[in-house]
Amino acid sequence: MTGHRPWRGILVATALPLNDDLSVNHDRYAEHCAWLVENGCDGVVPNGSLGEYQVLTPEERARVVETAVGAIGGERVMPGVAAYGSAEARRWAEQARDAGCRAVMLLPPNAYRADERSVLAHYAEVAKAGVPVVAYNNPIDTKVDLVPELLAELHAEGCIQAVKEFSGDVRRAYRIAELAPELDLLVGADDVLLELAIAGAKGWVAGCPNALPRACAELYRAAVAGDLGTARKLYERLHPLLRWDSRVEFVQAIKVSMDVVGRYGGGCRPPRVPLLPAQEAAVRAATERAVAAGPA
Repeated sequence: MTGHRPWRGILVATALPLNDDLSVNHDRYAEHCAWLVENGCDGVVPNGSLGEYQVLTPEERARVVETAVGAIGGERVMPGVAAYGSAEARRWAEQARDAGCRAVMLLPPNAYRADERSVLAHYAEVAKAGVPVVAYNNPIDTKVDLVPELLAELHAEGCIQAVKEFSGDVRRAYRIAELAPELDLLVGADDVLLELAIAGAKGWVAGCPNALPRACAELYRAAVAGDLGTARKLYERLHPLLRWDSRVEFVQAIKVSMDVVGRYGGGCRPPRVPLLPAQEAAVRAATERAVAAGPA
């Protein structure tokens, strides 16, 4: 891990193991966080979209952060602190700070299509918690686009230190670097990892390593090192799985992939429903091919 920039490297947006009654299995979650680090990942991002934070109670959400910190240490944990209101998001940032985390990840306001002034005010309020903020740009789901110019303004105001870029537009990497050269770019969608690594990304907030941490770590490190021969072969092998991270059913797909490799994926809380049979078959086949081809 990079001490003063703990968002660098591979941070896994962790899936959350649920019991048969859909209660959170904190013991399994702690074991999963430790297993990811043991297998080449740098840290975890609890309470992201992949962690189903929207359907957790406040008590569950707080305990998920505490469980991750207890398992691998706060310097390796960057919780998602998204909330409809800025005051609530700030409280989650304070909770993460008090639990020992060194950074948090924050979506823009997403209860409505926020204007630029609202976005700036939102990030300024959460930054008051005193813990570094990584912006999360996901205009597909939030309908609020943190374009490079807005990111540069947020960075200049001291509100954010990095951005998880999920727009899918790899051209933005170069514009962000021009406008805010000190703002760290993090790969936000698994299926543009190679393109954004080539463009200078400093980290990857990743979904696929929940099932295949070693292969994903090898891919990431080859990509950022410029070893394109190694990286491209791994990327082609993993891409049928990586692209599920950008689909509506990404949580279910990654949990199925975990089940295939012998981890515990399990079910999801409503309103998510299980994959259709054809979808599940595609995820299983892609996972099995990836495992057969090399390290998992």
